[in-house]
Amino acid sequence: MKNIHTVTVTGNKNIADGIYMMTLRYKEEEAPEQILPGQFVGVYSKDSARLLPRPISICRWISEDNSIVLVYRVVGAGTEEFASCKKGDTLRILDVLGNGYDLESLKDRSVLLVGGGIGAPPLLELAGRITAENIHEGKGSVTTALGYRTNDLFLKKDFEQVSRVLIATDDGTAGFHGNAVDAVRTAMEKNERLRFNVICACGPLPMLRAVKKLARDLSVPAFLSLEERMACGVGACLGCVVKTVKTDPHSHVKNARICTEGPVFLAEDVDI
Repeated sequence: MKNIHTVTVTGNKNIADGIYMMTLRYKEEEAPEQILPGQFVGVYSKDSARLLPRPISICRWISEDNSIVLVYRVVGAGTEEFASCKKGDTLRILDVLGNGYDLESLKDRSVLLVGGGIGAPPLLELAGRITAENIHEGKGSVTTALGYRTNDLFLKKDFEQVSRVLIATDDGTAGFHGNAVDAVRTAMEKNERLRFNVICACGPLPMLRAVKKLARDLSVPAFLSLEERMACGVGACLGCVVKTVKTDPHSHVKNARICTEGPVFLAEDVDI
């Protein structure tokens, strides 16, 4: 059973056009024992007219401070409210939701991470965890391809601390002129030694389709984190489903609930 906690805002700043970074601290006795990269929380509005929580991926988990970092885009009344929060304010959150990336399957691998827009933040914790393991074991590597609309490159410096970074922008104002997947293909054409054993991605659906094709072309597995509007966040309403190759044991049809079976899926298991 998921829990609702009251957490304290310890930071909330504008890091790009319409993009905010918020840090929330748990009471020590209520902090999660573990958070996996790719999991998310539901953040409740204080306005009773907005009953359902807003799902936001966890960008970072700071275990020593019992804190999570959320990076979100302001798209409506709920996230506008969150953007106005000040240090010391409190919020209610439903946590910890969804299934994250399988860290064990990424050990000792050359991992490619592909993030598009607001899909990039949950990959930061993943890059950090993999790199920390690599430093300890002396194996594997992490390359992150980040796709932006313009040269407003939020989190770029953070990713550069834990991985090699490729940048792509839709308007060509920074890095590769085009999308993140084409940036990867171009980089691999220029560098024969640049190869990957596995891909992890989060972002808009067209990008995830391109990642799935790239994985097939390279004959490597890909794990995709799907973005979808959610209602309950705990799998009861069936409001966020994706078509699957196999029959789901819960609904007995070929679909899965993104909020519970996901948001991370093996690319070959989902029909996107």
